[in-house]
Amino acid sequence: MDASVDSATRAPLALGIRANLAQFALLVGVNGLVGALVGQERALVPLLGERVFSLRSTTAVLLFIVTFGIAKAISNLVAGALADRVGRKRILVAGWIIALPVPLLLMVAPSWGWVVAANVLLGINQGLTWSITIVMKIDLAGPRRRGLAMGLNEFSGYLALALSAAATGALAARYGLRPEPLFLGLAIAALGLGLSVLFVKDTSGHAELEEGAATPRPFAEVARLTSFGDGRLAAISRTGLVNNANDAYMWGLLPLLLAGQGQSTAEIGVAAAAYPAAWGIGQLVTGALSDRIGRRAPIASGMWIQAAALLGLSVTGGLSAGVAFALLLGIGTALTYPTLLAAVGDLAAPGWRAAAIGVYRTWRDGGYVFGALTAGAIADLFSLRAAFAVIAAVTALSGLDAWLHLRPDSSSDNLNSVG
Repeated sequence: MDASVDSATRAPLALGIRANLAQFALLVGVNGLVGALVGQERALVPLLGERVFSLRSTTAVLLFIVTFGIAKAISNLVAGALADRVGRKRILVAGWIIALPVPLLLMVAPSWGWVVAANVLLGINQGLTWSITIVMKIDLAGPRRRGLAMGLNEFSGYLALALSAAATGALAARYGLRPEPLFLGLAIAALGLGLSVLFVKDTSGHAELEEGAATPRPFAEVARLTSFGDGRLAAISRTGLVNNANDAYMWGLLPLLLAGQGQSTAEIGVAAAAYPAAWGIGQLVTGALSDRIGRRAPIASGMWIQAAALLGLSVTGGLSAGVAFALLLGIGTALTYPTLLAAVGDLAAPGWRAAAIGVYRTWRDGGYVFGALTAGAIADLFSLRAAFAVIAAVTALSGLDAWLHLRPDSSSDNLNSVG
């Protein structure tokens, strides 16, 4: 096991989850709070648009996802570009500070524009905090357990998202859509900020332990490689974009689909929670699985499973079917989501890994914009079911794209020498 000494504390540094268990576990918990903050919106915000602000256009309702996606994508890029310059912890704390006004704005919003503005801040929060918890866990885990580290990170975030969505739905069914359910979000943001300021330690020193950490690349070069310069990283970025487009469809359209079928707010909350719950819990297994069998098969098969679930939502109705296909979509996403992150960690050298993760996550979260715009347009022109059918076809093709471009040995082929 590699080790060095932190010059500030003289404490030995070592790579590995076990060697850094306390900090790793703390970061798992912090990322759970990151997921829980966005989870409060899963069942709530689409219904606010329809029932409180009387929006009749699906595209108008989904505008909050568009602004969220743009803000999150840009924040991912900023977090990745700055992580190696200013340190991980400062970015994490900044993200939590930005989160504090979000539930307050949703509580008092007199118009839909305020909700959209709140989601800009939420997108910045998610881009900064989630990106950095990913980078910090990869720093601590070292090269042998990246898949497991990403599985645990995404498990905590999306299980907490699911629990928060279900809790928010239950609170909204009892007390109304606001303000009571949003007090949960305020407590989550305050707790996340407190833990990050008081207990989280920067992990930049751990990244320096890995071979190649002293050979950073210019950010423009990293952006080129991750976007189109390297075929494998480019395929990972494209797959991530489609994966998050699916999330936008589920976030924006599933509550409206079930509401149109006469389901109650509490029942919609259950269905909205089923998808991220399966996604979150499944990653406990799938991240570690990809360490053993490689990244290609989980990524491609996960996209094909997602396509089957989305197709199911396009042809069936009722709460039971909605929950069943939401669970299936979550299983497919669990196979794909942490594995894509681990694959970026495999291919990017330590000196530019944070930047590569930021660029990848920018493309991936651009899927929220693509997904929300296409979902709203197709639903307005045709129907909610037609929108799910179209994204099912796109997802199936994305799985084929990943299968063709990700070689079985790509997880061991580091790009340190690529010019």
